Amino acid sequence: MSVLRLPLDVHEPRVRQMLERVFAAAFTIRRAVQRDARARVNAYWAACRERAAAGPDAVRGRLGLSRSGLEHAAYRHLDGAPHVRRYLTKALAMHLADGVWEATERHLFPDATGRRHGRPRPGGWWQFATIPGRARSHTRARKWETFRLVGSLAGHGAAFGRAGRLWQPRRMPAVTATAASEPVRSWWDHDGPLAVILTGLGGDDLVLPVRLPQGPGRRPVLEHYLVDPNRWHKIDLVRHRDPGAVGGWRYEAHLMILGPGYTSPAVTQRRQAAGQLLRRGGVDVNVSNLTVVSVPTGPDGGFAASRIARTGEHDAALAAERLRQRRRQRALDRSRRAANPGQYRLSPRQQRRADRRHAAGLPPVQTTMPGGPRVANTAGIPVRAYRRDTLTNTYQRLRGRAAADGAARTRAGHTRARITAAALVAVHGAGLVVEDADIRVWARRWGRGIHAFTPGMLLAALRCETTAVAAQAGRGLGLVRAGTRRTAWTQHCLCGQRVPKGLADRRHHCPSCGLTGDRDLVAALVGAHTVLTDPAEPGTARVDWDAAQATLDRYGIEAINGGLQGALTESTGTHHPDPHQHGGRPRRPQPATNRCQGARRTFGTSPRQPRMSPATTPVARTTPERRDAHPGLSTKPGTTTGLRHRP
Repeated sequence: MSVLRLPLDVHEPRVRQMLERVFAAAFTIRRAVQRDARARVNAYWAACRERAAAGPDAVRGRLGLSRSGLEHAAYRHLDGAPHVRRYLTKALAMHLADGVWEATERHLFPDATGRRHGRPRPGGWWQFATIPGRARSHTRARKWETFRLVGSLAGHGAAFGRAGRLWQPRRMPAVTATAASEPVRSWWDHDGPLAVILTGLGGDDLVLPVRLPQGPGRRPVLEHYLVDPNRWHKIDLVRHRDPGAVGGWRYEAHLMILGPGYTSPAVTQRRQAAGQLLRRGGVDVNVSNLTVVSVPTGPDGGFAASRIARTGEHDAALAAERLRQRRRQRALDRSRRAANPGQYRLSPRQQRRADRRHAAGLPPVQTTMPGGPRVANTAGIPVRAYRRDTLTNTYQRLRGRAAADGAARTRAGHTRARITAAALVAVHGAGLVVEDADIRVWARRWGRGIHAFTPGMLLAALRCETTAVAAQAGRGLGLVRAGTRRTAWTQHCLCGQRVPKGLADRRHHCPSCGLTGDRDLVAALVGAHTVLTDPAEPGTARVDWDAAQATLDRYGIEAINGGLQGALTESTGTHHPDPHQHGGRPRRPQPATNRCQGARRTFGTSPRQPRMSPATTPVARTTPERRDAHPGLSTKPGTTTGLRHRP
């Protein structure tokens, strides 16, 4: 199944007010069911003797701690509130209860690793974003009890099309039921513009006009999802905080269809070409760069090396974003303090002024903006919870703008990660191996650097791309993880000699065979010769030293050294030369004579520049990008590097 996001036009005040009341009613029922679920979970864990004597199933049955039990609780809440019934149907209440049960089930029953989720608790209004719909019946005609999509793509194009293109107005007109074949007009026979409707309410039907995405590449996507109405399966109503939208919320209908998502012919052709590559590669990832080196598995081809790293543009963009966040957070704090002055103490300066006025016999001055800490008890816990504070409209508007900006940054990061992963797989193929490392451990020390480079996002995109290529080619497993205990890529040379290196040693030099290069590139080259007995178990990974020795004999030390050094010095961004060690003027970089395709960076943008080469060979010390990634070390301008293809 796949999902298509359809923006909804709710500029009409009556429609927007009714839609807001639908969300308010759904939130009320969902919150009531969440409270019931939490109370029943507490009673379940308190009945330890009954669970030991009668069994957990009997206790859950007595408490109604099941899917059907929570659904009937939602029905009772809905029947007990007739005013809510005007904006909500029992089918929607049932699906809201099913969502609460999914969270409760993850708490009651541990997963495969034995971990449980926390106890369910009532959620907040600002975090409530989705009203799940009910799937249509594909066996009975005209069986769709909640949100459903009416109309057709042809009817929408006939109403808003000009010369084969969509020309939708700024404000979509109201949609009424139309039928060309029958005199009786109904939504089941509507063949005009697309709209999402909700019937069965106490008043009129909720009709939400659909605004189709426009653009030169949108037409094939819309035809894939909307041409065949028999594939339409389910619709969820989703809202996002948007300060620029009317009412502060932007609404979407997520249409789920029975079938795979749309894949463009260019992507299919690119994945077919990548699936035909007979290569195996290793991926070395850290907090500041991602390095991929692959070797051919057949008689033809040469080894290829690619490198994606943080640059000075990364740090500059991240610093600017952090400055905006700090300023916005100060504005939010001022707004909260002004709206809740009784929950904050006076600052030392304000307290000294109050003491002076009291000693002089002057009346106290009412402070509208206390600058001290939160009023708390002896344990440091605030007397009143933050969620019970009075928040102004300005505060909510700033929070909405922050949420919208964060969502935009996340989507942009995912897009750049997918583009980068596609460029890497097109060169190195889908047979890649990466070390089995926990990025959460890195965040304890390199949190700021991880936020700048997002290695987890890059690995996730690389895993999705390799899996898709392997599935389309019918061979390979995609990106697999290899344990580090038996392989130790960074501590070995390609010849099999163990070369111990500390974290600050960024250069590899083997005294046995003479292989010299960047630590990450050599580690990725060693990882390209890793094999796994069981791909699902990272601990079964071993380095095939016979294949590594064959690669060393095939290309030679000089060719490998030149290839790794060439991949290390490639750049796709603006060059920032390091200051001279004696204070002299740095040498201007010279453009490289060979040009190759570059992969997009995962954070920030910069114009494409000619590739540069450094003035001198880097010495064995911590590189500037890793020094910048650690918040406790001195900062220097980051170096630039890019993607290198070496046939």
